Amino acid sequence: QVQFVHTGGGLVQPGGSLRLSCTASGFNSRGYAIAWYRQTPAKEREFVALIDNGDDDHYIQFGPFVNARFTISRDNTNDSVLLQMNDLKPEDTAMYYCNTFPPRDVFWGRGIQVTVSS
Repeated sequence: QVQFVHTGGGLVQPGGSLRLSCTASGFNSRGYAIAWYRQTPAKEREFVALIDNGDDDHYIQFGPFVNARFTISRDNTNDSVLLQMNDLKPEDTAMYYCNTFPPRDVFWGRGIQVTVSS
């Protein structure tokens, strides 16, 4: 089964940080641009961040709500994509997923919950 395996979510207070990781399982993701997405029951899935598939000088893009709080990087040794989230806000509470960009249905995994609350 091909999918992304997500780790690193949890509960954090406003202003805190979390580091999410997604690792390809059953396939090699190095040839794909990879993005993080998030979804809540009240909203449609939205784009969070993107990193392309180059080896160096990656093209990176963020959703408009990020405002320099997040960074995205690739760990090619482990075939993983990391999302470092700082200065988290309650509105960042969501289920976070990574997938290719554009997303492919076959690669949606279970995602990981991020809850920002005091």
